[in-house]
Amino acid sequence: MPNTVFLRRLLPVLVVALVLAGAAWWAGARYDAPVNVASRAKAGPRFEMPVGAPSASTPGAVDYTRLDERIRRLMNDPAMVGLAIAVVEDGQIRFVKGYGETGAGNGDPVTTSTVFRWASLSKGVAADMVALLAGEQRLSLFEPAARYANSLRLPGGSEANVTIVDILSHRTGLFAHAQDAKLEDGEDPRLLRAALSSLHDICTPGTCHAYQNVAYDAASEIVERVTGTPYPAVVRERLFQPLGMSRASIGRAELLAAPSWARGHAGGKNSQPVEVTDSYYRVPAAGGVNGSIEDLAIWMLAQMGAAPDVLSREVLAEVQSPRVNTPGETRRRRLFTERTPTSAYGLGWRVFDYAGHRVVGHHGGVRGYRSMILFDPARRSGIVALWNSSTNAPAGLEYEVMDMVYRLPSRDWLQIDTPGQMAAPAERPDNEGGSA
Repeated sequence: MPNTVFLRRLLPVLVVALVLAGAAWWAGARYDAPVNVASRAKAGPRFEMPVGAPSASTPGAVDYTRLDERIRRLMNDPAMVGLAIAVVEDGQIRFVKGYGETGAGNGDPVTTSTVFRWASLSKGVAADMVALLAGEQRLSLFEPAARYANSLRLPGGSEANVTIVDILSHRTGLFAHAQDAKLEDGEDPRLLRAALSSLHDICTPGTCHAYQNVAYDAASEIVERVTGTPYPAVVRERLFQPLGMSRASIGRAELLAAPSWARGHAGGKNSQPVEVTDSYYRVPAAGGVNGSIEDLAIWMLAQMGAAPDVLSREVLAEVQSPRVNTPGETRRRRLFTERTPTSAYGLGWRVFDYAGHRVVGHHGGVRGYRSMILFDPARRSGIVALWNSSTNAPAGLEYEVMDMVYRLPSRDWLQIDTPGQMAAPAERPDNEGGSA
């Protein structure tokens, strides 16, 4: 009888222990097990890539013959060296093509595999990565960022209150591009983040938007602190590899090691390539990603919800929800006000009203390189482009494509037929603190 009583008392303890052990195993499998990239590779590419010609599976709204002709004319601009573009319609990559050369006069053509610098499109990668960790309950987006980013110090000790959401939406209270000039001079970004406390603020943190690079890269520290793994390795394992972004990477050495990579140009066809410095590679969450146009097309599809096993609907909603209005960006796009009259910033992503449609995107720029992405998540349609010169001549490309997506009256947004009538204003690249 005593043994029976003992067993009855022991049974609930054993059940609880088994439940806890099972929960621990599940959490470990979910959070710590590496992505099985090999099994995905055996299954073949995740997305079809119609290189060089539009996919003809179903008719679309975009006139690709016209688009190709427009880009060919754009490439006659002396400021252009090379460019790669991809268009997605209805969740399918319909057009991917390279134009021009990887270096002015070198005869090496830009292909859809040519690797470019993504510059500030890196910010969307970082925000997605942090939001993914938040979705796994490994952190809260509303915690103070300094809890994980030890180097972050802000004026008046406000790092105690500035949240991860504030960092990823550029609401630190600092003036724009704080410490960028010193970053370009080669100073350590972690020391620069600590020195932010000596600067003046322009608003109460969390109440206004001012674009950052040094402060934004606190995101890479956050990822490393939570995962215990270097930021580039985490992004590669959790995002690039499972999505099949085979040429995407983080770092200067990775760019230079690519079989085909675009040399940046500050001048254009008549200029020499600029040196690839490591300034913005040292803030990888802000500007450290490289990749081909094929990689960027896949990345855009993932932002539309095409890879829910990698980026869930909840993660995408988190980063693509507007957090703060950005009147400065609206003014910067004043020549396109007819289409994008308002703008806001989410987490690493800009959000626009495009003629009554909600679109998401971003621009990027470091010396000699420019990048763009703009898409409608509801219609699963959009455009990505990369080019290796500092000109803003291709800025109208996203408007020409999205006008066709929405079947709006065509406009000469590229200023090919009406040169000079809508000359684009000079703009500071989204990464660089100084002029390109």
